Amino acid sequence: MVEPLSKVVLNPVQRIIEEKLITLLRSCKTCERLHQIQSQIVTHGLQHNHFVAPSFITACSRLRRMHHARKLFDTIPQPNTATWNVMFRGYSQNELHREAVVLFRKLNRAAAMPNCFTFPMIIKSCAKSKGFVEGEEVHCCAVKCGFKSNSFVATSLIDMYSVKGCIEDAYKVFGEMRERNVVVWTAIISGYISCGDVASGRRLFDLAPERDVVMWSILISGYVEMKNMVVARELFDKMPNRDTMSWNAMLNGYAANGDVELFEKVFDEIPEKNVYSWNGLIGGYVKNDLFSNALESFKRMLVEGHHVVPNDFTLVAVLSASSRLGALDMGKWVHVYAESIGYKGNLFVGNALIDMYAKCGVIENAVVVFNSLDRKDIISWNTIINGLAIHGHAPDALSMFGRMKSEGEEPDEVTFVGILSACTHMGLVKDGFLYFKSMVDDYSIVPQIEHYGCMVDLLGRAGLLDKALSFIKNMAMEPDAVIWAALLGACRIYKNVEIAELALQMLIELEPKNPANFVMLSNIYKDLGKWEDVARLKTAMRDTGFRKLPGCSVIECNDSVVEFYSLDERHSETESIYTILKGLTVLLRSHGYVPNLTDVAQRI
Repeated sequence: MVEPLSKVVLNPVQRIIEEKLITLLRSCKTCERLHQIQSQIVTHGLQHNHFVAPSFITACSRLRRMHHARKLFDTIPQPNTATWNVMFRGYSQNELHREAVVLFRKLNRAAAMPNCFTFPMIIKSCAKSKGFVEGEEVHCCAVKCGFKSNSFVATSLIDMYSVKGCIEDAYKVFGEMRERNVVVWTAIISGYISCGDVASGRRLFDLAPERDVVMWSILISGYVEMKNMVVARELFDKMPNRDTMSWNAMLNGYAANGDVELFEKVFDEIPEKNVYSWNGLIGGYVKNDLFSNALESFKRMLVEGHHVVPNDFTLVAVLSASSRLGALDMGKWVHVYAESIGYKGNLFVGNALIDMYAKCGVIENAVVVFNSLDRKDIISWNTIINGLAIHGHAPDALSMFGRMKSEGEEPDEVTFVGILSACTHMGLVKDGFLYFKSMVDDYSIVPQIEHYGCMVDLLGRAGLLDKALSFIKNMAMEPDAVIWAALLGACRIYKNVEIAELALQMLIELEPKNPANFVMLSNIYKDLGKWEDVARLKTAMRDTGFRKLPGCSVIECNDSVVEFYSLDERHSETESIYTILKGLTVLLRSHGYVPNLTDVAQRI
């Protein structure tokens, strides 16, 4: 019997309504608008429609409202495979990988059948959520469903087993394929390289019947990771159709190896520079402590970049350079610029701003940025707590720690460095030990050398030198030079020669070529009038053959950063600078200021 035409042909009015709703969902950008469209969907009875429902779920995914999508999905009596896949894709795009894996179990009990698009998404979610047992189960399911040799499924399986570290299982999947395209070859080569076996990756690369630019770049990146820039360069020179990504890989490789001259040369040779090329140059300077060069390169990027817009990595690198140089004006300008190009509230930029303001001494601005962040991570909390502690706002640091715990963020080892530093600045010896104990007992954090150093500094500043020495002797690890230097510094304050001599003896063993340690004890002898001991230490310093490096200062002036040393005469306006300094000295003395020169070490 032939069905009536009205049942076969779709109602044209309903089709128009479906298309209109789908168009509205594709352009939806706010949750309020989404709810309005949903009300229209329900009014027309299309909430279970196989065309409208997937579009609604996609809109929810775009607006990060997957719980809302799931509510609708659960009401659909028999979702088709496309609707299931839209849910899986939404979970994956929103990094809700565990939810995707759990939902897949429900699919196995439903009437719908997974297809070649379903399995790659679920396998990826298994890898991302470290659900490798579930991943193996999905592998079995894919084989049973006839997708054993599907290139999309095989590639995702190779990636999952590589992430797990089971490269043999990944190769087994590769070996069982009847036809292998360039994507599958690239996946297995990448798997070997990610597992640290670059040699096997190279052998497969040489066997590959076809090589594209991605495969070449992955192999080159493998040698870059091994810091074997010679072989990386050889491959790069042989590589046909080199793209910007491969140029950037070489740039970052030389930067990571500290070869400034070569990464500058590679940058200049890049035919078409993108934002990642500029990031490689700026980041390379920051990695190699060339902070002034980083700032100059950023300015050059804005002028020469030809429509290249900085991203959050660029801004973070520039803010890091600004904080290391104390270039507050530059940091403030970057703050305003970042907001103007859409990075207001960005977590990574926000954390870098907090750090920059804290290191430049404007802790109030750091707090303002911190409070303005909609989302805070452990780095946000650690940066503001340590910033407050360093700048003498110890009560505020401890208060912020309480707020951190009340908002559900669990502290880590870096957090406790800031808390112990705050206790040190306030002289809270008892509280410091309580926090130290809490770190171990409540949070199972194993104390590191930084925590022990804070405790020694806390005891030393409080004048409890014997307890500090006893604490050092009972440490679970060998004390380093920083800990002994902290004890030596406390001995200077409280003029304890006996412990100071012991600390110096340990420092000489750890840092035999550091004359600064002799200077500290020499100052203690000088304070006590032991001039013969001062002369003996001066001789000992001279015998090391090393001189104490002079301190260096930097100052931001006329949109650039200038560094200088004591009695420095390199600047082109040296005469004017010293004239101004002499004038300031006269002015200070006229108001009764007398400089304290007791801490100035004698020249050796």
